Amino acid sequence: METKLFDFKGEEKGKVSLPENIFGAKSDPYFLHELVKYYNASARVGTASTKTRTEVSGGGRKPWKQKHTGRARQGSIRSPLWRKGGVVFGPKPRDFSISLPSHKRTLGLIQALSDKYAAGSVMVFESFDVSSVKTSAFIEVMEKVKVAGKKTLMVSSEKNPKLMLACSNVKGFSVRTAADVNLMDIMRSNFVLIEKSALDKLSKRLEVK
Repeated sequence: METKLFDFKGEEKGKVSLPENIFGAKSDPYFLHELVKYYNASARVGTASTKTRTEVSGGGRKPWKQKHTGRARQGSIRSPLWRKGGVVFGPKPRDFSISLPSHKRTLGLIQALSDKYAAGSVMVFESFDVSSVKTSAFIEVMEKVKVAGKKTLMVSSEKNPKLMLACSNVKGFSVRTAADVNLMDIMRSNFVLIEKSALDKLSKRLEVK
């Protein structure tokens, strides 16, 4: 399995072999949908909160006597039937996350990368050696490899502050390391650019045991 190899000037340097255990898997759309639900659920904050009648301030005094007023019986002005009263069965802070085995997350990332490779959307760079943090210089390189203006994920072997500065103002570009890239990063991107030294780290991380 091969793909194009570029330097960080946008010049093609030939081909590079890709590990088959990462880019040669057959994807299952139903399985990937399960994983997307997992990541979306885990991203939900779940901080919506309402007050019950016991939490709303005031309402300690009975508004009028029980009988002989011609009005309905009321015990508190903070009853849910009243304006500014408590809320019945309203939302409370909760955890929306779903439990999912780690090996499923690993398989999902492998399938997502394999899909991108099958679509011809994976490129490998010799290194992300950014000589200048100027955005214009970064865009010039991306235009040469024809990914400018597209949602693009860059996977580096280590944290690269210069690269992050260079693409921070470019819409659609994101940077992840081989250690923290996940399924949603891959699926949200049109192209995946991988640093050559990150391939070995991805291969070790995604080794199915």
